[in-house]
Amino acid sequence: MQIRSRQNVAAALAGIAMVGGLAGCAGSGSTASAPSESPAGESPAGEPSGAEYENGEYTAEGSYISPGGPESVTVTLSLEDNTVTDLGVTGSGGTPNAKKYQGEFIENIGEMVVGKNIDELDVSRVAGSSLTSGGFNEALEQIRDDAAS
Repeated sequence: MQIRSRQNVAAALAGIAMVGGLAGCAGSGSTASAPSESPAGESPAGEPSGAEYENGEYTAEGSYISPGGPESVTVTLSLEDNTVTDLGVTGSGGTPNAKKYQGEFIENIGEMVVGKNIDELDVSRVAGSSLTSGGFNEALEQIRDDAAS
C-alpha cells in the first residue's frame, strides 16, 4: 500500500510541476519579442534599420483575429528624429473579452513605445494580451511605410 501511495505522490508532484510550468508561460507581464529574422537587405525588428522617417503624426489601423472574431486597433503616433514621442491607441472591442484585452493593452503599451526608436519596436505581449499586439505591429509597419522619407 505504501508503494502505491509513493507512486500517487510522485504522479501528483509531476502534475503540479507541469501546471506550474504552463502557468509561467501565460504570465501577464509586459514583454517585447526578440529580434526576428528578416529578408536580405532588411533589418530585423528590434534593431534600428538606419532608415530615416519624416517627423510628424501618423495613424494606421491593424487587424487581427480573436476567438470572438475579427478585431482591430487604430494607432496614432508622433515621430521626432525616428523616436516615438506620443502614442494613442483605440480598439474596436467587438466583444467583452476583446474590450478587456484591448483595454489592458492600451493602458500599458505607452511605456513600451514612447521614447523608443520606431525601428526597435516589435511588441509580442502587453499585459497578457498577445493578439492585440499583432494588430498593433501591423499598424506600426504601415506607419513605418508612410513615414519613410
